[in-house]
Amino acid sequence: MTEHAPCSVDDAVAALRAGALVGLPTETVYGLAGDAGNAAAIARIYALKGRPADHPLIVHLGAPGQLDDWARAVPAAARTLAARFWPGPLTLVLPRAAQVLDALTGGQDTVALRMPAHPLALAVLRGFGGALAAPSANRFGCVSPTLAAHVRSEFGAALPCVLDGGPCAVGIESTILDISRAQPRILRPGAITAVALQQALGTTVLEHADAGAPRVSGSLPAHYAPRTPLQLLPTTQLRALTDSAQALHLTWSLAVAGGHGLRLPGEAAGYAHALYAALRALDARGARLIRVEAPPDDAEWTGVRDRLHRAAAGSTAT
Repeated sequence: MTEHAPCSVDDAVAALRAGALVGLPTETVYGLAGDAGNAAAIARIYALKGRPADHPLIVHLGAPGQLDDWARAVPAAARTLAARFWPGPLTLVLPRAAQVLDALTGGQDTVALRMPAHPLALAVLRGFGGALAAPSANRFGCVSPTLAAHVRSEFGAALPCVLDGGPCAVGIESTILDISRAQPRILRPGAITAVALQQALGTTVLEHADAGAPRVSGSLPAHYAPRTPLQLLPTTQLRALTDSAQALHLTWSLAVAGGHGLRLPGEAAGYAHALYAALRALDARGARLIRVEAPPDDAEWTGVRDRLHRAAAGSTAT
């Protein structure tokens, strides 16, 4: 298969069975997928992304019943959440089964599992017949891809099979919930909020990682960063700045004067859907700086705020 040639579900399944990697659309972001039971394929994921070996991968399942294949203990809470939110943007952290490879978990005793809500991802998973490790299909620490074109531009000929599933519906990575310990705890916020999880479980869900929390994907302080330096600023401070010729603005409530930037939807789901594509578009303009208007403090914006704070922390802006 040549670079940028069309890739079908059958092509992707054949590549995965041969130990190769594929670009896979999900409802959150595009994934760099490989056979979760193949140590060589997992090593290829880490090498292609430039990902630290102790940074765990999320295992993608084709059916909720596969939980028992990957977790040695599946509490009632896990089955409740899978029934309520799978397929969907929720990752569950559980005690790992004995056969789970250390490379998937960063050597930890837990494994992160989810079932994606995208028809092409599910078709590949069911055709493949196993589980897939699929971190975001980008270089480690950079802006995640939400279009097949993003994946192709990131990896080129190094990843010949990229399934095109259109724009990702959610646009930011899944909520990660640790249920390997007594109290459910969100380790990475996403589209599924603490309130929704609490309603499903009938118990309190803690919203921040603690010292004993497992390491999970996307939890480093600096992540999701464009190449262009990025500043996250309050609305009042951004409004006072006028040097648009030197900087591009990404806003949700301000009108961007003179076309020097982008304005995203003023509601959380729409903003999340458009965020990464907007950052990539601004990054390509060759500006000195990207200034981002800080989003609201409301609970539904938690996932967006998390991504922007990590993007700013990963930036060289001063």
